[in-house]
Amino acid sequence: MSTVYQPATRREWLGLAVLMLPTVLLALDMTVLHLAAPHLSADLQPTSAELLWILDIYGFMIAGFLVTMGTLGDRIGRRRLLLTGATAFGIASAMAAFATSAEMLIATRALLGIAGATLMPSTLSLLRNMFQVERERTLAITVWMTGFIVGSAIGPLVGGALLEFFWWGSVFLLGVPVMVLLLICGPLLLPEFRDEEAGAQDWTSALLSVAMVLAVIYGLKDMARNGITAMPLISIAAGLLVGVIFVRRQRRLTDPMFDLALFANRTFSTSVAAMLLTILALSGAWLMVFQYLQGVLDLSPLESGLVMLPPAVLQTAASLLVPRLAGRLPHWKLVSAGLVMASIGLLLMLPVQNPSHIPLLIAGMTIMGIGVMPMMILGTDMVVSAAPARKAGAASATSETATELGMALGIAVIGSIGAALYRNHMLTAMPKGLSDTLALAAGDTLGGAIGAAAQLPDDIAQPLMAAAKTGFNLALHANAAIGAVILALTAMGVVVMLRHTPNDENDSAQEMTPAALAISPDQE
Repeated sequence: MSTVYQPATRREWLGLAVLMLPTVLLALDMTVLHLAAPHLSADLQPTSAELLWILDIYGFMIAGFLVTMGTLGDRIGRRRLLLTGATAFGIASAMAAFATSAEMLIATRALLGIAGATLMPSTLSLLRNMFQVERERTLAITVWMTGFIVGSAIGPLVGGALLEFFWWGSVFLLGVPVMVLLLICGPLLLPEFRDEEAGAQDWTSALLSVAMVLAVIYGLKDMARNGITAMPLISIAAGLLVGVIFVRRQRRLTDPMFDLALFANRTFSTSVAAMLLTILALSGAWLMVFQYLQGVLDLSPLESGLVMLPPAVLQTAASLLVPRLAGRLPHWKLVSAGLVMASIGLLLMLPVQNPSHIPLLIAGMTIMGIGVMPMMILGTDMVVSAAPARKAGAASATSETATELGMALGIAVIGSIGAALYRNHMLTAMPKGLSDTLALAAGDTLGGAIGAAAQLPDDIAQPLMAAAKTGFNLALHANAAIGAVILALTAMGVVVMLRHTPNDENDSAQEMTPAALAISPDQE
């Protein structure tokens, strides 16, 4: 007997608009801080190590707490966790805006990361429960995903405008009105869902989960920045060891914090792996583009934001076609074709050398962005749909954790290759006449070369910048080529693993009956 799914009502679609608020905010928050870094450095005067922690601690905490918060939402209620996290995020945003020392800013950024880890799995798991009809759920996830695109696109523009007229803390205050609006609208438009069969939260497993992810992410980021040394290797090894302990504990428990049986579903496990590899492939080149626009093509931050606006607009428009195409084509065909398209987009970046090639760069970024949308939308949909509705929080957290790990791996592995190419080029191309300190800085990063050039006479600064731009070109092109290969291989893997899986297999064993939905009384 088949289950009759209830179409979404007006309340669910209005609730979707509410769930987009934290998505836009988190994407925006990831971009504006880098613009504010020079301003807060001048005010708070952090050491280089403190500045790195200011920039990194937010991502560390989000990655570390995603699984814990996702499973906690399954137990205490996803709306309750979302609103609690929104409250904490708003308070921490205000504290960060008025931080009076580097240590205070690091602490408040850590709180922002923990609060942020409650938002993403809560919003995504609520979508799983609110939209029961598959085509409606795909459309809802598409709209939700556009929040990332919009936030990433307007981040440089909004951040640049705020920093033009206000102090650096103003970029953090963006979170306060957004969270207030979420707290007002959330109780009115969002239903509550929880897993009524779940037991108490296993805090030992939660601690192991946090330690596992934090250790691995820290090791990968340190390796990307400082090369392969003993410390990051020890950190990664420790994280993997904790991971083994975590897995063994979950297998022994009758009511595990994280149900490893989810990975027995081919759709779930393949989608998680493909999302990780997609983000890994993109992060090596994607995160270099803004540096490239400003440091190599000599555009201002505002001009760089305007250059990246057309790809974002076209990507948003194209993403809205994914649900319609998904109704006509098998998911694996659409995802694999999109990944091949994204691979071509990265390859179009290889000839880019100077400002006259900006249209080619825009074309490459646009094609790449459009190509990855089927993977990000349908991959997310397949992950959350393959899990039982009562485990939606854990499934959503797994999807987000794969994204964070993919980005960290991309920066550590692909980014390190690009950095090595840059350094090797600078060893032979750097002009004579630099002090050891300036030569070390210029040979390490493009930013270091720009800083060194500002302290040198023109007859040395100009050849130094020419060498740095050539070296960064090599790095960007190498990262783009490696990313293109990974995307092509991921497309092949999706075809092999999912071509015999019908679109509706996700829900075949996980029917959304009232018992599975575990609707609490306050939904109505």
